[in-house]
Amino acid sequence: MLLSLPAHPDLRKIVVLNSKGGSGKTTLAVNLAGYLAKQGRRVALMDFDPQQSAIQWRAKRPKACPEIYGIPAHKRDHSVTRSFQYRLPREIEYLVVDSPAAVTDDRLLEFTHAAHAILVPVLPSAIDTRAASKLIAGLLLKAKVSRRMGRLGVLVNRAREHTTAYKKLQAFLDRLSISAITVLRDSQNYVRSGEFGLSIHDMRPSDVSADLHGWRALIDWLDSRTAKALTTRDLWPLAQTGMGATRGSEQLQDCFESKRPALGVR
Repeated sequence: MLLSLPAHPDLRKIVVLNSKGGSGKTTLAVNLAGYLAKQGRRVALMDFDPQQSAIQWRAKRPKACPEIYGIPAHKRDHSVTRSFQYRLPREIEYLVVDSPAAVTDDRLLEFTHAAHAILVPVLPSAIDTRAASKLIAGLLLKAKVSRRMGRLGVLVNRAREHTTAYKKLQAFLDRLSISAITVLRDSQNYVRSGEFGLSIHDMRPSDVSADLHGWRALIDWLDSRTAKALTTRDLWPLAQTGMGATRGSEQLQDCFESKRPALGVR
């Protein structure tokens, strides 16, 4: 079931996805929300993760910091409609969605529907690369996320660009024409800031200058994605039918099958 969100007509929806736990998904979501709030954007953070780490982070946020609206979405309230439960204040301009871990392929469209940007954080390990490849396959083949529209972006957490794992991931993404946006460094600044409901963007720039370097490419990519209006394909991906669509799906499936041995995917 697709989620309808009565909201600002120019709402920009950013979804952070990874079916494997420990990928840095929530850390990315809260720091992204913190960045947008710091820029004066009216932002909401919707937390579908049962651990509710993003909502707990928001609860610790100092009152002096720019406000971030929070929506605990992990538990369905059957006394109201989904649209009412997940409603947004009319003034909200940006929605950052922290999706649940272990989300199945059948539910991907629920989160990616009408998203301007879909971010997949990946750790530099063979296990995480395999999990990411399966997730990307589901996004392209099941949720029908268009590669051509460029809404899907992968970023690498805690990695060095010249490692074997990084090169394998990059080669796989290049074959699928998906952006590898940036590499975010392993830093205790994410831990320190998170303890107090802060993002690294709320800290003194001199203390986090090395961390912010990796964010520049990510922010540029997000700005370009959110500046584009959604297409009919983005809003109704399953409406794509016909021989061309079928042939495209078959070619994409062949691509995944050919890459499985290199990635260690069975």
